[in-house]
Amino acid sequence: MKTSSLLAMTTALSLIASLALAENHPVTNEPLADEQVFVYRIGDEFASIDPQLTEDIDGAALVRDLFEGLMNQDREGNLAPGVATHFEANSDNTVFTFYLREAAKWSDGTPVTAGDFEYSWKRLADPATASPYAWFIEEMGLVNVAAIVAGEMPPSELGVKALDDHTLEVTLSESSNHFPLMTTSSAALPSPKWVIDAYGAQWTKPENIVSNGAYVLTEHVPQERSTRIRNEMYWNNDATIIDKVEALVINDENAALTRYLSGELDLTEVPTGQFKKFSTSYPDEAISFPKQCSYYYFINMTESAHPALKDQRVREALYLALDRSVITDAILQGGQTPAFTFTPDATAGFTAPVNPARDMTQKERDARAVELFTAAGYGKDNPVELDLLYNTSEQHQKIAITVSQMWKQKLGVTTVLQNMEWKTFLEARSNQEFDIGRAGWCGDYNSASAFLDLMSSDHPYNDAGYNNPEVDRLLDEAKRLTDPSANFTKVEQILATDIPILPVTHDAGAYMMNAALKNWPVNNVQQKWYARELYFTAD
Repeated sequence: MKTSSLLAMTTALSLIASLALAENHPVTNEPLADEQVFVYRIGDEFASIDPQLTEDIDGAALVRDLFEGLMNQDREGNLAPGVATHFEANSDNTVFTFYLREAAKWSDGTPVTAGDFEYSWKRLADPATASPYAWFIEEMGLVNVAAIVAGEMPPSELGVKALDDHTLEVTLSESSNHFPLMTTSSAALPSPKWVIDAYGAQWTKPENIVSNGAYVLTEHVPQERSTRIRNEMYWNNDATIIDKVEALVINDENAALTRYLSGELDLTEVPTGQFKKFSTSYPDEAISFPKQCSYYYFINMTESAHPALKDQRVREALYLALDRSVITDAILQGGQTPAFTFTPDATAGFTAPVNPARDMTQKERDARAVELFTAAGYGKDNPVELDLLYNTSEQHQKIAITVSQMWKQKLGVTTVLQNMEWKTFLEARSNQEFDIGRAGWCGDYNSASAFLDLMSSDHPYNDAGYNNPEVDRLLDEAKRLTDPSANFTKVEQILATDIPILPVTHDAGAYMMNAALKNWPVNNVQQKWYARELYFTAD
């Protein structure tokens, strides 16, 4: 009796001690909040949460919580182990071998294997999948990928092979230093073949989905909300602190702010132009940091383009007359910077070309714009009317109105604004049903190629329909160079002459964030965040 009583008392004391320890963060020792539920706002419904079909930023964030790739990113944007504990590369970086952890499981208890990645990458390349991100696996450079995406070879010939359940071999057609970084993209995350075979396009519904990430999807109400909770089968579940994550679809940023201030949200964007005010009123909650993203406008460069836009002088006049500092300083006010290149300045290894427009005063730009516009035969006496397409958002609307006013006042251009819901907008833009169309792009990996490859003539997101053989040559050559930075600088120089796009700003994240929410990766310019790394401290 005495022995068993002592054992029971020891067990009880150990349990109490472990519970007491659980109230503090295991690394920082900060006291943790009793409730670990993270609620944040997204501006629109995501296109898909199928890893091989996701194409928007909000969808990718959700997908990274549901699925885990070979590698992750840490808070600084550096590579960190994921399903793979490590990898090796051959001497010329054309063969990469990833070693998967044996503890990794899907949410139904099935082991995660190298075969899951082989299947998913072949699925991404397969034309039958019709992935909007098939271009990305071409960028990854696997052997035979271009021919497979084009439908000229079967997916079975792709340069990826499971050597055994825990060893994945990837063979590239050219040397690549940044290939491992590309494995963190949502497109490269694994999908469960047996679930897809069973449910087809319905496999991502909460009642069907099986995932291998830190969370599982439990609810999805389109245009309203999605909910994910901790995946008990996740190999590192014991280190996860956030128990539940809710993404609420709130189109109006001011409505989202109201709900944040009432305590319904833990994270939302600061409404356009209000960051300075809220950083003063809520200094512990208003936060801004650089992002590897560009805000820009496509110009239709196809045969269907507006006649005036086929004249380079008109495009350059629009480029010069756009006063970016008004947009960054008077409208956005959230740390964004004027953009004269597509590639953000924060991109690793990027050197911007010499650009006279960047060094001019706005008064000088305006004067030059009028000269060019007049030389092209246009002006207030021979006006131009252009359509400007953007998706529903107060910020996009404010910027579009301001840009249209600039062009009207300086060049006499009449701009007809066209506002569309997200999916309709994407379809119209991809079909070149516009004169000028809003766009935003965040790099899938930290290299100028993550932006400039969109300017290649055959890229599916080249919505301008831009075609310059020299740009194609430079971008193709860059894939084979140890240091391609000079090629990227040359491409930007050509873009500054041809002007198929109008760079507006390089972005910053301007948010209202619950002061108790900790560990947000503010130093990761790609903003690849994982809810499993976040936590709430006690009041």
